[in-house]
Amino acid sequence: MTSRPVPDESIGGLLDEIAGQLGFPVPAHQQAALRAVPRHLFLPATLWLRDGNGGHEPCDRESEPDRWWRAAYCDAPLVTQFAEGPDGHRAPSSSASMPSVVVRMLMALSAEAGHSVLEIGTGTGFNAALLSFVCGAENVTSLDVDPELTRRAQWALKASGQQPDVVCADGAGGWRPNAPYDRIIATCSVRTVPLPWLEQTVTGGLLVIPWDTPWCNFGTLIATKQADGTAEGSLAPFGSFMLLRAQQVDAELRAGFPGAGQDPERSVTGLSPWSVAGNDLDAQMYIGLRVPGAWHVWDTEVAQAHTRLWLADGRTSSWACVDYDGQQTSAFAVSQYGARKLWDEVARAYEEYVAAGRPGVHRQRLRLTPDGRGTRHEVSVSGRVA
Repeated sequence: MTSRPVPDESIGGLLDEIAGQLGFPVPAHQQAALRAVPRHLFLPATLWLRDGNGGHEPCDRESEPDRWWRAAYCDAPLVTQFAEGPDGHRAPSSSASMPSVVVRMLMALSAEAGHSVLEIGTGTGFNAALLSFVCGAENVTSLDVDPELTRRAQWALKASGQQPDVVCADGAGGWRPNAPYDRIIATCSVRTVPLPWLEQTVTGGLLVIPWDTPWCNFGTLIATKQADGTAEGSLAPFGSFMLLRAQQVDAELRAGFPGAGQDPERSVTGLSPWSVAGNDLDAQMYIGLRVPGAWHVWDTEVAQAHTRLWLADGRTSSWACVDYDGQQTSAFAVSQYGARKLWDEVARAYEEYVAAGRPGVHRQRLRLTPDGRGTRHEVSVSGRVA
């Protein structure tokens, strides 16, 4: 950790970058927080930066101090930790979020001095420090399941002069000793809101939670706790976070398809696979909410097609694929197997999306209801249940 002073141009440049993403200047109180909390104090000596080829490359503070410093004060996400899975594959397990996304989430949270705040996912501790500056450190509780990350964050927070209550615990359970909370914010995504989060929020309190579906990891729920114990709100068009560890899907659910002897039903569709799994994140989010459990992946290394879109639901052993032959753009070969006809479900969801006027993410709403040990969510568009 370096004590190098933060030049005004570094902070000013970062604020300009964030303003460019927001489309307006960073609000004054957020500017004050970013100036008071040096981001570099919360970053490890080795950062992993995007290499432009879909991967990451290391940037070491000792050997590349200027590059490391520029990364610390640019509006970009920074991978700070990798984890190795059972198959030997290494994947990012912790990161410093893009500062403009941090600001968007804090603006959505509308936290003020004196508000009691629970943060799920301490990570580097930077967000907890910003919350402490705004609300008072005595009002902020931050949880992280990783002991090493928790220790690093506590050290960084102390160095920054902000010392909220940082606890090493599974964030899925919330933290009852300091409940209830006026605000709950998560720096990880969920596919269903853990019941303790709902129970530990005061009536009228806000929950800001990145949302994930197997189909699409995008969007942030901004919901208000209701007097009847439910919560309701809309999705905001930003946020792509790692999934809450307690909800991470085992790798084997994405393996083993198609299986031997599985004879799929075959048909033809006029719906382009790029319409449902291309660059239209509004459509992808809509489909993800309405076709639960389904995920997709593109494949350009199959002998039978130029490009193939695979769809699967590992819990039901259902799968489908849609093939593009490299020439025909009005008809695509479809194969489907299993209890769920996944392509049919996706196609119906896309038809609903078009019929609803191609609603942006911000028109897609969720209502959270306690359901036994968890919560269930109902989906609507502009107030109409879809």
